[in-house]
Amino acid sequence: MIDMQMSPPISRTIWSRSVRQFAQTEPAPTRGTADVVVVGGGFTGLTAALHLARRGVRVTLLEGGDIAGAASGLNAGFVVPNFAKADPAAVVARLGKPRGERLLRMIGAGAARVFRTISEEGIDCDAEQTGWMHIAHDASMLPVLSARVDAWRALGRPLEMLDRSAARARSAARHCEGALFDPEGGMLNPLTYALGLANAARRAGAMLHQNAMVQTIERQGDGWRVEGQGFSVAAKQVLLCTNAGRLGAAGRLGQAVVPLKVYQIATKPLPAEVARRISPQRTPVADTRSNLFTYRLDRDNRLISGGMAVLPVGAEGRMGRMIATRLARELALPAVPEVDAVWQGTAAMTTDFLPHVYEFGPGFWGGIGCNGRGIALTAMVGEVLADIATGKSLEDVPVPLAKAHRVMFAPIAAVAASVAVAQAKLRDRRQGL
Repeated sequence: MIDMQMSPPISRTIWSRSVRQFAQTEPAPTRGTADVVVVGGGFTGLTAALHLARRGVRVTLLEGGDIAGAASGLNAGFVVPNFAKADPAAVVARLGKPRGERLLRMIGAGAARVFRTISEEGIDCDAEQTGWMHIAHDASMLPVLSARVDAWRALGRPLEMLDRSAARARSAARHCEGALFDPEGGMLNPLTYALGLANAARRAGAMLHQNAMVQTIERQGDGWRVEGQGFSVAAKQVLLCTNAGRLGAAGRLGQAVVPLKVYQIATKPLPAEVARRISPQRTPVADTRSNLFTYRLDRDNRLISGGMAVLPVGAEGRMGRMIATRLARELALPAVPEVDAVWQGTAAMTTDFLPHVYEFGPGFWGGIGCNGRGIALTAMVGEVLADIATGKSLEDVPVPLAKAHRVMFAPIAAVAASVAVAQAKLRDRRQGL
């Protein structure tokens, strides 16, 4: 008889209150075998496991904590099919036209892939493909956004540039001079999406194990031995999908990024008339400030927003009040909304703001670098890792390949990000924003 385990929801986020399914997993085997071991039970690992299982590969997924218990379950739920910090032109300049455009097409397909998977697998995660808006907070940003729209349209994507009137018909943001609109974006409950991916992977044949922290991954013959306390799995190939984690074997991948703490809040539900005024078509929003302003509604009309703290130590309560106050100011709310939940996750930032695939040895790969675009991007990176594990030529892989390296002075870089937030806030005040 199989001893089934049910993954508990993350208790401190708003998402756990609407969980309608749990991840069905099994205890890690004392000794087992697989064609591919996937290490990490977040969006990337679950997506890779799903694609591998669909192809008939014997895949075992090992998660050190709960399925979706780290960055994936702590996400804000924005589904955005582009880069947070890299313009299309910059990507092509860095990688060259063929590879750069291949990567851009992959990224641009991410949101549509997410919503298609949700439909195919019947995942109940409050998904709404209502588009995504990138608002120009100042008229000087309109040419920047317009150039991005032109670049994406040249690649066949259906973006459009909204003038001030059309943008304000979709958002009540106080500083809105126009906007980039991507109709393929949207929003969802990230925790239930991840749990749905887990159950879809299991239905396809993947073996899922949580509370199975991988400590070592060592070469054994022509394959690998993946071990943790009380278990050992031999596999031909290994995919490391552990985001910015640094415990155990995850450190090989986590050392390649700068981990940034991001705080998210959910307000109490807004009255229906207020929700309709601030987001008539329920379109999630971000603006172009360095201290960017974001917001979206959840299924119960709670406002979801986030930000980074200048002083991260003990910041949850302080950030909750600060973000709620900003929401009231930017959206002309009748009062500062009451905060229902505050939580903190970690964003994995690469030094060039692009995703990367790393080779740690023959048949041992890792993928990382969402840079704040975790949902749409992982839908593609997970599939890319599955492609590599099933023999796709590395020349045809759209994600840049890189050698594993340690980001020097990562703690200093994280502090520098806090300093940048402080400078951005000061600049906004001086400009009356």
